[in-house]
This record gives sequence, structure tokens and C-alpha cells, in this order.
Amino acid sequence: MDSISGALLGVLLGMRHAGEPDHLAAIGTLVTEERSPRGGLRLGAFWGLGHTLSLFAVAVLLTVLQARLPARIADLFELGVAIMLLALGIRALARAVREGGAGPSTIHAHGADRHEHRGPARHVHLGPWTLSWRPLLVGILHGLAGSGALTALVLASLPTTSARLWYVALFGIGSIAGMAVLSGLAGWPLARLGRRPGAARILSGATGAFSIVLAVAWGWPLIGRLAW
Repeated sequence: MDSISGALLGVLLGMRHAGEPDHLAAIGTLVTEERSPRGGLRLGAFWGLGHTLSLFAVAVLLTVLQARLPARIADLFELGVAIMLLALGIRALARAVREGGAGPSTIHAHGADRHEHRGPARHVHLGPWTLSWRPLLVGILHGLAGSGALTALVLASLPTTSARLWYVALFGIGSIAGMAVLSGLAGWPLARLGRRPGAARILSGATGAFSIVLAVAWGWPLIGRLAW
């Protein structure tokens, strides 16, 4: 029962972790481009996958070494997330100014096959699968920023290496599920609002402004700490 409750707790905490403001700000600037439940779910799942991959990789390294991430490196990772949020926000605002209410469309080529799809989110086709690389990279950076705190927690609270790694893996699975669900749900109203003139521009501008404000509020204290 302890193992089952611990596993469930790891998944639930991962799902809760996916809903933190910086995660929602980053994925929100991307979901507004897709404006569909399926597209939102895919972006959220790839964010969660990238988040889990980097989180687990660092956790494995620190757990094997029985070490904690140095505070300065942890601050650098977090500053990287703040810079990323700033870039995503500026990009969303620029898109809101540049594009009309109908939103952008992109010509995507695969050899001789060329097709047009709504939204500029880049993706790569791997056979029948579609790989969304932008949310994957955003998730990887977010995972790096959170890896130090999570690893310190599991080192302090769990007795064995296998238990620690299982907890981190389950936490990552929860973050994949949580962000996929949140992004998929967000895609439904965005799909409806996106059909209205000017709505796509307003949504893009609002998510961009939120991302920029959050980036400055989060990144400014980090710059002060790293400067000393």
C-alpha cells in the first residue's frame, strides 16, 4: 500500500506541477497558434515529454553521485527559463501585431509533398508520427530548471536509489498527463474564439504580455543573485 500511495502521489504532484504559472505561460503562447483540442493536447504532451527527459536525466546523475545541484547552476537554469519566457512572449506579441484575426498559415514541405496548415508551430514527421520540436525544447528547459529542487527532495525523503528514480519517473508521467490535459482543454475554447475576427490577435497578445511580465518578475532577482 505504501508503494501504491507513493506512486500515486508522484503522479498527482507531477500533474499539479504542470499547472504552475511559468509552465502555463510558455505552453499558452504555443497553444494559441494551434487553436484545436488535438493540437493543444499534442503540444502539451511534447512539453511534458521534454520536461520528463531532462528532469530524469539530471535526477539520475545527481542520485548516482549522491549530490545536489549547485545553487549557482540551478539559478542559471531558472534564468534560462525566464529568458525563454521573454522570447516566447515577444514572439507572441509580434505575431499579434503582424498577423490578422485569421491567424497565420504555414507552407510545410516534405520532399515533393507540400501542404498548408494553420499556425506556425514547426513540426517534423517521423513516419506516421508528428514531432513538435518547439514544445519539446521548452519542456526540456523547464525540466532542467526544476531538476535540482526535485532531486534534493527525493534524496532527503526516499531511502534507495531505485525508489528515488521511480518517483522522478512517475512525477514526469504525471507532468505529461497534466500538461496534455490542460493544453487539450485550452484548445477547445481557443478553436471557437479563433473563428471570430480579431480574437486570435487578442489571445496571442494577452498570452504574450503575461509571458513577458512573468519572465521579468522571475528573472530580475536571479540576475541580482548571479551578479554577486
